[in-house]
Amino acid sequence: MTEAAGPSHGWVDRIVVAAALAASIALLWTITGEPVVVAGFAGGVIALGALASLLAKRRAPLSEPELAMPDWSVTVAAIEREGVAVAVTDRAARLVCANRCHEEWFGTAGAPPRLPADVASLDRLGQAARLAWREGKAGIELVEGVADCAGQRWSGDIRRAGRGEDYLVWNLSPIEYTDPAAELAAWLDGKLGQALASAGIAAAIVDPDGVIQSASAGFAARATGEVETEVTGKEFVSFLNEDEDGHISWSRDGDRAPPLTLYYLPVTEPGITGEPTPESSPSLMLLADAGAGIGGGGEVSAAVPHLEELLSQLPLGLAMAERDGRLLFANVAFMRAAGREDCKPPTYPTDLVVQEDKRALSEAIRRFAQGAATSGDIAVRLASQPDEPVSLSLAGVRGLGEAAVLLGLTDSTEESRLKRQVAQATKMQAVGQLAGGVAHDFNNVLTAILGTCDLMLMRHTPGDSDYDDIQQIRANSNRAASLTRQLLAFSRQQTLRPEVLQLPDVVSDVSQMLKRLIGEKIELVVSHDRDLGPVRADPTQLEQVIVNLAVNARDAIQARTAKPGSDAGVDSGGKLTLATRRISASDVRAMDSEIIPAGDYTALVVEDTGGGIAPENLAKIFEPFFTTKDQGKGTGLGLSTVYGIVKQSGGFIFADSDQGKGAKFSVYLPVHTIAPGTSPIAEKADTPEKPSEWAGGGRVLLVEDEDPVRLVAERALTRQGYEVTMASDGEEGLEYVQLGRKYDIVVSDVVMPSMDGPAMAREIRKLTPDMPVLFMSGYAEEQLRSEIDIDRMHFLPKPFSVQELSDKVGEVLAVQKHSGK
Repeated sequence: MTEAAGPSHGWVDRIVVAAALAASIALLWTITGEPVVVAGFAGGVIALGALASLLAKRRAPLSEPELAMPDWSVTVAAIEREGVAVAVTDRAARLVCANRCHEEWFGTAGAPPRLPADVASLDRLGQAARLAWREGKAGIELVEGVADCAGQRWSGDIRRAGRGEDYLVWNLSPIEYTDPAAELAAWLDGKLGQALASAGIAAAIVDPDGVIQSASAGFAARATGEVETEVTGKEFVSFLNEDEDGHISWSRDGDRAPPLTLYYLPVTEPGITGEPTPESSPSLMLLADAGAGIGGGGEVSAAVPHLEELLSQLPLGLAMAERDGRLLFANVAFMRAAGREDCKPPTYPTDLVVQEDKRALSEAIRRFAQGAATSGDIAVRLASQPDEPVSLSLAGVRGLGEAAVLLGLTDSTEESRLKRQVAQATKMQAVGQLAGGVAHDFNNVLTAILGTCDLMLMRHTPGDSDYDDIQQIRANSNRAASLTRQLLAFSRQQTLRPEVLQLPDVVSDVSQMLKRLIGEKIELVVSHDRDLGPVRADPTQLEQVIVNLAVNARDAIQARTAKPGSDAGVDSGGKLTLATRRISASDVRAMDSEIIPAGDYTALVVEDTGGGIAPENLAKIFEPFFTTKDQGKGTGLGLSTVYGIVKQSGGFIFADSDQGKGAKFSVYLPVHTIAPGTSPIAEKADTPEKPSEWAGGGRVLLVEDEDPVRLVAERALTRQGYEVTMASDGEEGLEYVQLGRKYDIVVSDVVMPSMDGPAMAREIRKLTPDMPVLFMSGYAEEQLRSEIDIDRMHFLPKPFSVQELSDKVGEVLAVQKHSGK
């Protein structure tokens, strides 16, 4: 930063002016010799100088300090925070700088939001980044699945920063987990340990190796005889004896010591998967005198109510049952885990589970209530959530009066919900990748079939015996190409042409077609909210979304009206409602959804009066090839195509259904913010003006690893007058250029063995910088452009016809000629 002129500069200026004034006065004295003239001249000059100085001070503008170029080393030093990962990314999602914690946890290979996390976390990071660019800040709820930090989770926030707000500052902090064993240890050191001791119960927390982590004062007193004696770090069994009958007692009491009842409660630690066992997690060990309750002793009878009071305060879900299975006690945490938080404990524990599991639970309680005090687990399905099995811990207890079995249940609602979300997201991602790969390979086959059909049709005319057969092959190939486009739509890999548009305009354009599509017996109702925000999407694909949802609704209505015993007659028809809704950020927050981030949306709601969707099918309807229609009446790709288009457009789709009354699909598209002074028309996807048709031939380097596609493309281009050189991979194509052969254009596949198309194109550009490149691929154009990043790159989606290939090559050469290169 440049420094402003300081006071020293002012004094120098004054000295120079004074010297000039003195020289002028001396010169005037030499010429005139008149003191009066000299004095008048000097006084006038001084007065004018003072006036000019005063005016200069009043009018002198304040100099603006120049801004220095950013020094990122200073930024790195400023963001260095202990225990917090901080990173700065630019608008191109490139990592500008990161602190030490970010490098240790996530590395520097990928910048946020592309961290080495699981699929669900990447989706949340991407949504948060888009929200931060739009709103200026966003929260990050959960990041997990980082391979180098197994079991660790993070949360944080994003802020938009910089002079032009061109950067995002990411803050990720580890989520601190509450250790149940540490919590219980604190309880044992406090009033709980004292209360247990007064009730005659000794308590200790023992790790999987049998070492005592913490113990109550009562345990130390019974085990050693002194309350102050330190027992932590010693083996638990070292304080106990076991006789030949399996009875245990305190070692310090000798051989004639009264028997003890020992039962344990597993304490699950963060990061431990599977069912908790003494071998995998710490345990809360409780020791009580086994003979105190024999014969109706009053000490245990008095101790049991105290025990119930103490257990009711524990954060673990605990209950006690009699030998005949009757429930004596259940704390609040147990009822919450059982899905009965606001209800009283039932008479029997079996009342909490589904009918099929009642017998197994009843037998398990009787088994643990008899014989030696043992413990174990049983998987049951709760009546409140029959689809999710839970683990119920049982432990036989002795010496506590009527109580014979201790039941333990952990509230796993949130864990189960997260597991379902992660499993669903992972499944959809895997199916999408599989669908995209299948579609890409199938497109190569279809390109060869369509191209061969086109070449054969050039040799046949209508009326020939083979002409109709060739046309039939071509029609079926186009139908197969339509299926691959649907697969690419589901896998979010199709080519979109997004524009800034108003959703009601798209609905209006497709309404007339929908009326013919759904028939006269189904009423079509269209309504729009006012002040709807514009959205950025491909209008053709949005029409496809509306048509697919309308056809799905039509089939549901017709199935309901045709169903025997239906309330609606065959001729009664139904109603299909299309509505656009304005959804504000406050409306989204009121939805309390963890899937859709807060922001402004324009929603499309499609609602029908059909038979609805069965609950067991609601989670599967967006999966490809899943259909409830009769065989031959549906491909199962309609809703999966809708799902892919909506997700690729940055939106969200939800399905709600009340079986027997209809279904509702809600599509949420984020409102597109238009820059000030820019019209929506200006933000449409740029469509270059089509140049004049290419009349001349040219030299074409054709690079394609699939033999059928390469041969068809070579024949098509040769028929149009092009001189074609074929190469089967990138290395062979590059070798031809390195040999000095001249070409006007390179036509290449993208994915090839050895050297792929983009790598070959970059090497060719080093030799001939102005060489135009036309890529052929079955993947989406937007995806390829973001990954390849090569100037003057052109794209032709597979499958294509012979005419489309020839026209595209001519168009690229015409553009090259028009640009003067």
